[in-house]
Amino acid sequence: MAEPAEGKKEEADYKRVHSFPLVRHTDMPEEMRVETMELCVTACEKYATNNENAAKMIKESMDKKFGSSWHVVIGEGFGFEVTHEVKNLLYMFFGGSLAVCVWKCS
Repeated sequence: MAEPAEGKKEEADYKRVHSFPLVRHTDMPEEMRVETMELCVTACEKYATNNENAAKMIKESMDKKFGSSWHVVIGEGFGFEVTHEVKNLLYMFFGGSLAVCVWKCS
C-alpha cells in the first residue's frame, strides 16, 4: 500500500505535468480564444480551491470585454449540451482533469 505522502506527491507531479491548457473544442476566433484561455488559466490558478469564484471571475471579465450573456462551467466529470452563438464557445481542460466550458448565448 502506498504511503499517503507518496500519493500526494504523485498527484502534485501529475498536476504539474498537465498544467497547460488543453483545448478540446472551440469555434472562437484566434485572438478571442487566446484571451479566453489566458483568463481561464489565471482564474483557475487564483481560485484553485473554489471553482465557483473562478467561474464568476471568468464570466464577469468576458461580459465586460465581449458583451453580456456569457456562461461558464468549471468542474470535473460533467457532460453538457448547450445552444450557443456561433464563434463563441470554448471547451478546455486545465491541470489534468479540471474542465472549463465558456459560451455565449442571448
